[in-house]
Order: sequence, then C-alpha cells, then structure tokens
Amino acid sequence: MVESRLAVFLLVVGFLSFTSESLRFDLKSGLTKCISEDINSNSMTVGKYSIVNPNEGHPLPDSHKLTVRVTSQYGNTLHSADHQDSGQFSFAAAEAGSYMTCFFAPDHKPETTLTVDFDWRTGVSTKDWSNVAKKGSVEVKFFFSDFCFPQLGLIY
Repeated sequence: MVESRLAVFLLVVGFLSFTSESLRFDLKSGLTKCISEDINSNSMTVGKYSIVNPNEGHPLPDSHKLTVRVTSQYGNTLHSADHQDSGQFSFAAAEAGSYMTCFFAPDHKPETTLTVDFDWRTGVSTKDWSNVAKKGSVEVKFFFSDFCFPQLGLIY
C-alpha cells in the first residue's frame, strides 16, 4: 500500500516537473531567435518577455535591448516593440495556425549575450493574466453577456 502511494507520488512529481510554461534562452547581439506556437482560432493568447539583468542591483546596460515582433502565419503583425528590455502582448487569434514571436538583438561591439525570459500562454492557461486584457476583449465579453445570452432565452 505504501509502495503504491510512493510510486504514484513519484509519477505525479515526475510528470509535473516536465510541465513548463516559460522559457529562458540566450541571444547573441546581431542575431535573431524565433519561437512559434500553434494556436486555435479565437483563442486568447498572452505573452510576457524580459531581459535578465546580468548585474543584479545595477541598471541594464544600453546594449541590453530587444526588438520583438509577433506575427500570424499570414504575416500580419500582432505586436511590435523596438529597443525594449521587457514587454507584454495579448490578442485573440483570428485564425487557427502557427504564430511566431521573433526576438532581434541589435548588433553590438564587443559582442554581448542577452538572456531572455519568455512566457507565452494560450487558451485556458491565460486565465490568471487578467492584468494584460485589453479593452476590446472586455467589450466583446460584455457584448456576449448583454446581447447574445438574453437572445438565447428567446430562442428556447
């Protein structure tokens, strides 16, 4: 009995340790790194990125800035930010498909390496990110609750 509980516990802990919602990667100056995600149509998507400060307690050097672009599979730009050390984006995917976030590090001499923390969530996992919801997505929710749901009562 104790052995089976221990086995289940180890299995659950092992499974959960592989679940990660964020990514940390290095990006050398002058280079680009792109990350893609398959997203369903009408899914809410939020992302947050920041450069890790190599000198804790000191301001980030000017060389530690990024340009970030988020695009749909058809090339539509959903987020664009230049010369940033952190930022966030959110959108409702208009169509299902592969969405791409690209990080560009400006060329710098001597070469520097930026460490970037990136968290990209879609669907249900965006629920706890209410602080990045935009006015348009909130208005859509009010439209459905004020207009559509009462109409459903009339149909039935």
